[in-house]
Amino acid sequence: MRTRVTVIVRDKVSVPVVILASASPRRTELLLQIGVSHRVVPAQIDERRAAGEPIEDCVRRLAKNKALEVQVALAAVAGATASVQFAVLGADTAVVIDDDLLGKPRDRADALAMLARLSGRWHLVLSAVALASANGMQCTVSRSEVRLRALSERECALYWDSGEPCDKAGAYAIQGLGAAFVQELRGSYSGVVGLPLFETARLLAEAGVPLWGSAAGVRA
Repeated sequence: MRTRVTVIVRDKVSVPVVILASASPRRTELLLQIGVSHRVVPAQIDERRAAGEPIEDCVRRLAKNKALEVQVALAAVAGATASVQFAVLGADTAVVIDDDLLGKPRDRADALAMLARLSGRWHLVLSAVALASANGMQCTVSRSEVRLRALSERECALYWDSGEPCDKAGAYAIQGLGAAFVQELRGSYSGVVGLPLFETARLLAEAGVPLWGSAAGVRA
């Protein structure tokens, strides 16, 4: 991993460079939506749930581990002192129904089974966001409830054929074609997409990162 330290100075105050530890274009779009420019340095961690691990503990752990892995890698390149000038965001999202975690579908049959299970029912979306900065590690979890309308086998099959469900937890995307399935949402839309903006903005503000178009780094 190669990067160079960039510090934006405004009124003699150093502003941390924001690093997104995710290759998700959706998370990049959400950060830019609230005016946070950033660099993308994807984390490479084992994202499997530990045996017997509560789902909320799992998403917290994964979000923290993503942020920590990139923070450590940056420190190795830039030096421990320089690395405090970075604010590294890690995030993890889980779709939960009947206390079961629905990950990304393995194949067509798995996706159709997930959609059939979610059809006409409420499910929970947990979205954890962690920030590793000079203030240490901070982490919070957004909890949202989503109800999908009743889905026919035919429209689920057509949805699979669109290609959208392939890499989506729960086999649907609320920000895409799958929005047509969402009957009701209680909680954070951005959290369901993959990065809860209310919680993210609060963590960034506590780390001294300005929002709404102020330069906070360099997007890569």
